This record gives sequence, structure tokens and C-alpha cells, in this order.
Amino acid sequence: MIKININKKLQGSQADMELSINLSIKEGEFLALSGKSGSGKTTLLRIIAGLEDANGELDVGEESWLNSTMKLSPQKRAIGFVFQDYALFDNMSVLDNLLYVKKDKELAEHLLGITELSELKNRLPNTLSGGQKQRVSLCRAMMRRPKLLLMDEPLSALDPQMRTKLQNEILTLHREFNTTTIMVSHDPSEIYRLASRVVVLENGKITNDGKPKDVLLRTSGSQKFSFRGELLDIKKVDVIFIAIIAIGQQLVEVVVSEHEAQNLKIGDAIDVSTKAFTPIVSAV
Repeated sequence: MIKININKKLQGSQADMELSINLSIKEGEFLALSGKSGSGKTTLLRIIAGLEDANGELDVGEESWLNSTMKLSPQKRAIGFVFQDYALFDNMSVLDNLLYVKKDKELAEHLLGITELSELKNRLPNTLSGGQKQRVSLCRAMMRRPKLLLMDEPLSALDPQMRTKLQNEILTLHREFNTTTIMVSHDPSEIYRLASRVVVLENGKITNDGKPKDVLLRTSGSQKFSFRGELLDIKKVDVIFIAIIAIGQQLVEVVVSEHEAQNLKIGDAIDVSTKAFTPIVSAV
């Protein structure tokens, strides 16, 4: 069990706020941290890793990593950290990047095999694609067989096909090593696919905590579908008004009433929902 009860004053772009988190995480759980930019997600990861100070307590199993009298150094915390920017050593081969963490060639070869990197083990990082670099970063994070794996939007820079591939590999490693995993993500599909639990932060506080389906599924009452997007434009075509809305990576057109057209503003975050709808679902 991981028990987090911390406080830290943060300086935001709009105003100062206090990060105040009281959270318990079960061993082996895959927890996603979600919420708007600036809500405190990355700061919480860095506090857990020991890269930032905070007031309060952090207990991992029987060990205390933070309390009123001590703070365990990052090097002594059994964690793996996967950053957005890979953080690889450019002058070392893929294999040497892993062995730098721990001189366990058998484990390194095993991890490279799981992530389909064995044939690239002697290559330098600057000769790899973004997806390959992120796989190396993930393998390196697992070299210490960490009790806790921390990931800060590790797949945000990758194309959808590569993201799906790496998501599968992350799940494989999470299950094989029985590692407790905490991941920051803004991608609902990624959270749904990977996490067993999602915690939503807003202005430094937990505003929602539950299973991904319960937290992310945007429906209420008799709604059948509900999606959140950004209003890009409203056009009048003959006698009807059409709203152009960005939902995820897609643009959709939705007919709106004249009253709605007059009250909506370009840039608004809006929910698109329907009560009666029979979708056609097909592979692309």
C-alpha cells in the first residue's frame, strides 16, 4: 500500500494554489492522474520521486519516504521514472543505457525482447525513432525492478498506431513485474485501456476518483452518447446553423438551433450528446 498525504504551495500561471493530496494506492494498481494543465499532476509525480520537496507523509509499504523529520533521497527510492523527453544517454548504445542503471545483462536482454528492441541494442539513441526511444526509456525504468513506476505523459508525442503498440507493452511490463504504476495522461482512450483507476486533479485537489469508465464516460439521464470538444466555428447554411467541433483528433459537424448559435462562442468547451441514436460502427 502507498499512502500519500502531502501539501505544497504552487505558483500557477493564473494564481497561487495549494497542492493538497490525501491518497492511498494498492500494491500492483495502475493509477492514472488526469486533469487540466497546471492542476498539479506532474508536481505530484516529482514529489513521489523525491525530485521536489513537500510537507506531509509518503509511505510505500513499510518504508517512509517522507515525513516531518526526513526525506529519502531519489536514489534510495525504488522507483522507475519515464519522462516525456526520453532522457537517454546519446553516447551510449541502447543496451548500455539499460546496463548503466543496473549491471544485469539477462534482465536487459529480457526487457529488450519484450519491447522488440533486441536487434537495435547496439544502436545509439540518435539513430532511433521517437517510439523506439520511448521503449528504451521504458526498459531502462524497469531495470531496477521498481516498486513504483512513474510516467509523465510518456506517449504524448507519438502517432496513434505507435501509442497503441507501446500501451500494450506498458501493460505487459506492468503485469509481469507486478509494479504499482502511476501515469499522468490527458488521453481518455489511453487511460481507459491502461488504468484500473483514475484520479482527477483540479487546482491541486482531487475532484474525482474511480474506475475509468465511471469517471470518463460523459453521460447523464437518458443520454446515449456524450463527447466533449472545442467549438471551432459556426456556419449558416441556408436556414440552418452548423457547428464545427474538434473532438479528440477529429472534426465533426453538428446542426444547432439559432438560439444555440447565438449563445455559443468560438473556443468554448462544449458537450455534444444525444438521447436517441443508432450508430454505425465499422473498422477503418
